[in-house]
Amino acid sequence: MANNLGAPHDQPDSLGARLARLRAARNLTGRQLGVLVGMSQPKISRIENGAPAEAADVERIARALEAPDDLVVELVRMAELSHDRMTDWRPLGPTLADAQRSAAAFEADTQMLAVFQPSVIPGLIQSSDYARSVLTPFHELMFSAGEITSQRAVLQAVSARIQRQEILADPTRTFHFLMLENVLTDNVCAPEYMPAQLERLREVAKQDNVTVSVIPQGRRIIPPPMHGFELGDRSVAVDLLNTSLTSHGPADVAVYRQIFDGYAAQAVTDVDRILDHHLQRHLRALQTGRQHEPRANERRVE
Repeated sequence: MANNLGAPHDQPDSLGARLARLRAARNLTGRQLGVLVGMSQPKISRIENGAPAEAADVERIARALEAPDDLVVELVRMAELSHDRMTDWRPLGPTLADAQRSAAAFEADTQMLAVFQPSVIPGLIQSSDYARSVLTPFHELMFSAGEITSQRAVLQAVSARIQRQEILADPTRTFHFLMLENVLTDNVCAPEYMPAQLERLREVAKQDNVTVSVIPQGRRIIPPPMHGFELGDRSVAVDLLNTSLTSHGPADVAVYRQIFDGYAAQAVTDVDRILDHHLQRHLRALQTGRQHEPRANERRVE
C-alpha cells in the first residue's frame, strides 16, 4: 500500500501545498520565510512537501504570510488533524535485524511502554530459542537468500532482539506486557523450548518496573484482537505481517490506550498459576514424546 500523504504536487489542497502558494504569493523564498518565522529553510521545505507540522508552527507561518484569520484557523486545524492519522509506514528494512533496531528506537523513546500480543509472547520478554522460532518463518517469507545466509540473518535478528531487552533493566522505565493465554502454548515454538520461555516470563514478572498480565482462555474480549501493538508515551506502533505502522496522532494513541485498558481489565497479573499449568503441560508433552522415540540401539522396522 503506497503512502503518499501530503505531497503538494500530488495533492494541491494539502496543507504543505497551500502554505507554499501563500509564500509564492508574497514573493518570498523559503529562506526568507524562515528568517521571518525563526525556522530553517530545510524545515520550511519539509513542511511544504508534506512532512507533519506542529500546529503552532503552521500558525506562525500563516500569520507571517498575512493569511486571513479564517484561513489561519483552517490551516491550523489541518495540522492538528494530520497528527491524528496513521502517517508513517515503517518498513522492516533490508534485514530483520534492522527491524529490531527500529523497534528498539521506538522503545527507547518512551518511559511507560504497554505491549499487547494476541498470538506470540512479546519480543522484549522472549527467550532466544523462542525468538528464533518466531523470526525464522518471517525471514523465509520475506527475504530470498541461501540457507547459510538465512541462518546468519536470523541469528543476527535474534541477537538484536535479545539486545533490545536490556532496556528492561532501566528502573526509570515501566513496562506492561499483556497477552492472551493461548500464547503460552506451543503453537509457535517447539515444546522443548517452552519451559525456558515460561521461566523467562516468571523471572521478568518479578521485576518492580514490569507487569505481566494474561487474559485467561474463555474470557470475552471486545473488540476482538486483530493484531499486536506497542503503546509509547505519545505514540503507537501496530505490528503487521510485513511492516510496522506508527502513529503519533493523539486520537490514534487514545483509541489504542482505551483498547489496552479494556483488555487489561480482563487479565490477571498473578500469573504463576497459569504459568505452572502450561509448564506441566509442556513437560508432559516432552515426556510423552520421549517415550515414543526409538532407543538408540533399536532398529526401525521399514
